[in-house]
Amino acid sequence: MDLQKAMMVSASGLHSQSVRMRIISENLANQDSVSVAPGVDPYRRKVATFQSELDDVMGVELVSPGKTAFDQSDFSRKYDPGHPAADEDGYIFKSNVNGLVEMMDMRQAQRSYQSNLNALEGSRKMATMTLDLLR
Repeated sequence: MDLQKAMMVSASGLHSQSVRMRIISENLANQDSVSVAPGVDPYRRKVATFQSELDDVMGVELVSPGKTAFDQSDFSRKYDPGHPAADEDGYIFKSNVNGLVEMMDMRQAQRSYQSNLNALEGSRKMATMTLDLLR
């Protein structure tokens, strides 16, 4: 694999992980959301998906962000009869975002991003060294 292809693969990984981190950040920002009215769902956790795509020109397989999926797990309930969104039993629905899970996902995305960045930097250094040898 030549250096340009290696850089393209790393760059596609960087882009995909940055999209994943944005989705995780949105989840964390909305983890304390509750329903705004009886029968209305609160914020539903989003999950990043990835897909593989072939770059025909370069002949290399890249990763790209896929469609954002929604976590279909149940919402948690909290007893708060004075809340305007409480149902007839006095419960409100809270978001299905678990902050601990999101932080673990964020850490994994950060490590994947850093790995792609290190691979890109290594490819760049090899290209620079090759040019220096040809001078």
